Amino acid sequence: MARGAGGSGAAAERPSLLRALRSRNYRLFFAGQSVSLVGTWITRVATSWLVYRLTGSAAMLGIVGFASQIPTFVLAPFAGVWVDRLNRYRVLVITQVLAMLQSFALAALALAGTIEVWHVLWLGALQGVINAFDTPARQAMLVDLVEDRADLPNAIALNSSMVNGARLIGPSVAGIVIAAVGEAWCFLADGISYVAVIVSLLLMAVPKGRAPRRDTRVMQELTEGFRYAFGFRPIRAVLILLAVVSLTGMPYTVLMPVIADKTLHGGPHTLGFLMGASGVGALGGALYLASRRSVLGLGRVIPIAAAVFGIGLVAFGASRSLPLSLVLMLLTGSGFMVQMASSNTILQTIVREDMRGRVMAFYTMAFMGTTPFGSLLAGGLAARIGAERTLMAGGVACVAAAAVFARVLPELRRQVRPLYVERGILPPIADGLSSSTAMRQEVER
Repeated sequence: MARGAGGSGAAAERPSLLRALRSRNYRLFFAGQSVSLVGTWITRVATSWLVYRLTGSAAMLGIVGFASQIPTFVLAPFAGVWVDRLNRYRVLVITQVLAMLQSFALAALALAGTIEVWHVLWLGALQGVINAFDTPARQAMLVDLVEDRADLPNAIALNSSMVNGARLIGPSVAGIVIAAVGEAWCFLADGISYVAVIVSLLLMAVPKGRAPRRDTRVMQELTEGFRYAFGFRPIRAVLILLAVVSLTGMPYTVLMPVIADKTLHGGPHTLGFLMGASGVGALGGALYLASRRSVLGLGRVIPIAAAVFGIGLVAFGASRSLPLSLVLMLLTGSGFMVQMASSNTILQTIVREDMRGRVMAFYTMAFMGTTPFGSLLAGGLAARIGAERTLMAGGVACVAAAAVFARVLPELRRQVRPLYVERGILPPIADGLSSSTAMRQEVER
């Protein structure tokens, strides 16, 4: 593992796959989130199926996706400022409690048989507001949960493994539950699952006081964060590629009910299988990243993974066979997860500590905040040219963006290298031999 602040050579000798779990706080976080995220994926699938059942409209799926995610795009930059100002631990406890109440509200309406699309729209928007604060706080807090800073890349990869393990289990469970007893019980199970993460947070031994008070204004700090993130080309390039892929590629999840129903002539079980296959691929990609010992090499991995995701989408849009579509979902799930988690790792490695919350807020905007525009665009395009062609167009855009990133990668390496030397990830160039070694490492990055 590359050594950062507080790292040591001993870290490289630890079992590479699970070393971050040696930190007690991270073990608690991992256990609680593993349960809660299964519920989150159950609700995602149940919500999309409910909306499609009530309306039969691909465009409405896009509108609901837009409403649930646009608050994240609008509020995430301001949330990032507050994450840097406030105690991240307390922010997470509050957001998890609010998310639990939101799920229970969905369950109550569905169990009463009175739920309508406008209920889903408003409650989805509320979840978007919660996510605007929760996601940057969660990402920024990862660095506080591991005792050895050298374990941070492994913690990020394990976090992605956890998310995608839930992505594998949740949709499959959702398909079974929806077919057996309906969407309401999915929402109820999600609400109950939040208890696990809330308990895990309360058991952590972390400072519970506020961060030091700042004299600067929120808008001033927001401007400083924007200038820092988008003034440094490596951060800017990573964020832009992630935003393009999220905008043009990720809306495939919104159109999945249409593909399952109209293209593959299936039902909720088919939807669950497709989403589960994507989760298997994503989990495999996350485990690959968790097994890596060093952050070096991720610069090259990012555009390759984005291109794999795009190619998978193009082929998936052309497929009319369920077995082939399942295989292609493995490919797309792996490609997007590796690109997303590698981007997260690079950003967490090079960001200044006082800017961590704000940069992770911009990461949230790129990853989640652009998706509502993509959902709205995908829903509208699908109504005009079909869901299959919409997915293929998005895949082409992802491949093009990956090619642009790959072209500027050598310059990004040169700009990141001094930070890697400063943080002990690369050795300083002291003589010709060390220069040659460093250059070889540079090429592999």
